[in-house]
Amino acid sequence: MAFSSSSFISYKKEHLGYFVFPSSFPCSFITNMKCKKTISKNIVSLVSPVKNKRNPSATGSVCKTPMTTTEKILARASEKPEVKPGENAWVNVDVLMINDITCPGVSGIFKREFGSTAKVWDPEKIIVIPDHYIFTNDERAHRNVDTAREFCMEQDIKYFYDIQDRSNFRANSDYKGVCHVALAQEGHCRPGEVLLGTDSHTTSAGAFGQFATGVGNTDAAFILGTGKILLKVPPTMRFVIDGEMPNYLLAKDLILNIIGEISMSGATYKTMEFVGTTIETLTMEERMTLCNMVVEAGGKNGIVAADRTTYKYLEDKTSTPYEPVFSDEKARFGINEGYIEKSPINIKSFGGDLMFRSLNGLGHLSSVPHSPDNRALARECNNVKIDRVYIGSCTGGKTGDFMAAAKVSLAAGKTVKVPTFLVPATQKVWMDIYTLEVPGSGGKTCSKIFEDAGCDPPASPSCAACMGGPKDTYGRINEPKVCVSTTNRNFPGRMGHKEGQVYLASPYTAAASALTGFVTDPRNFLQ
Repeated sequence: MAFSSSSFISYKKEHLGYFVFPSSFPCSFITNMKCKKTISKNIVSLVSPVKNKRNPSATGSVCKTPMTTTEKILARASEKPEVKPGENAWVNVDVLMINDITCPGVSGIFKREFGSTAKVWDPEKIIVIPDHYIFTNDERAHRNVDTAREFCMEQDIKYFYDIQDRSNFRANSDYKGVCHVALAQEGHCRPGEVLLGTDSHTTSAGAFGQFATGVGNTDAAFILGTGKILLKVPPTMRFVIDGEMPNYLLAKDLILNIIGEISMSGATYKTMEFVGTTIETLTMEERMTLCNMVVEAGGKNGIVAADRTTYKYLEDKTSTPYEPVFSDEKARFGINEGYIEKSPINIKSFGGDLMFRSLNGLGHLSSVPHSPDNRALARECNNVKIDRVYIGSCTGGKTGDFMAAAKVSLAAGKTVKVPTFLVPATQKVWMDIYTLEVPGSGGKTCSKIFEDAGCDPPASPSCAACMGGPKDTYGRINEPKVCVSTTNRNFPGRMGHKEGQVYLASPYTAAASALTGFVTDPRNFLQ
């Protein structure tokens, strides 16, 4: 069964507020013109505010006007008692992240505007992480890293995760891998702070209860020189998800469904705040997956309130003091004065249909733009033949993602039918693949399970083919191939060839599809 947007969310034009999943709502979508689609006639009508009182996450700071978590962070960072949506504020930045493909531009603008001998505002608050175009023979890609290295040496930047020996990434002790995962692993993500980066998926760090979003080269250069940025305070959309997470679903399924319902512009310049008992049970990595893809809905930032899971994760990663903040009970969620709240439902009644998202939407494949908000049930697309599977990226290349994929491969006991590329996000993830035992495997590691299944050996950690890259990039689609991928975007040419078809999916679904050679519901193997 496929779903129209009206079957999930109903709201007045002048209002935006809480969003809650209906009982018939499944979680993991793919769309293709070959898929058999049916439209649900069930309409979820608007209801009055929830009768059961939801306790606030915590009190946070006291002010005259109740504020959301994002508003509190920006108020504190702008040294104001309060801020409101739509207000412009000069914000003090706690951390600025720059990667290899943006550092030449950022550093060039900085020198042009502040002077060739100017110094950055704080060399210990700048993180430079090579990760995008690393393991390639392309000289221009190498030059990006060389330029970043020179700038970091000039500015005495403390956190530059360099790589010089590309033939063996393990010989580079400073090299980490994908910036968004590395930021978390190295303790640069902290509740209550402002973290900006020259990459749209910097929103991942919102999982730590902080304001995190992407900025352009010019803004980044200004931050380098001043430590400040002018931001418009975004309104907040709150998504309430309550109940036990079914064991066949992952956070990727949740966020793909949300994007499919509200569309790629449904959260334009808004905060997407995730709350509820389901969210509270998610690991930090799964919360990162949720926040990672809010930008695919147009979101300015995503955020999950810090809690014991957050504090436990950070215990051995940072000694920097931090102060979390939380949305007030009476905070306003929406653009205008009123907001709409829908009664929470139990996630266990999601209908049991795993879904994905795909590149094709409404018409002929050759003419309809590829988009993450296109969707249909995975089981309805089981006639879609695929050519390859890609498991990796900041969205789907974390330790938990590979553990999930290994779980499916182990349960199936089969070998893959198509080339299956494995790209760990960071060095730590790569090590985990080779050292951590998969529960219920009798002591087998992910690497052993993948080897038995006939997958490619885990590659050097980087962004690799997620953003295409030079033609010799590992896993890149260089021909009109069909790929199921755990990445975050499927626009034409995103992973290489402009006629390539990219189906976005959870690690469960990607692994199941690799085993059959078709888009496959992972419950076929997870029963």
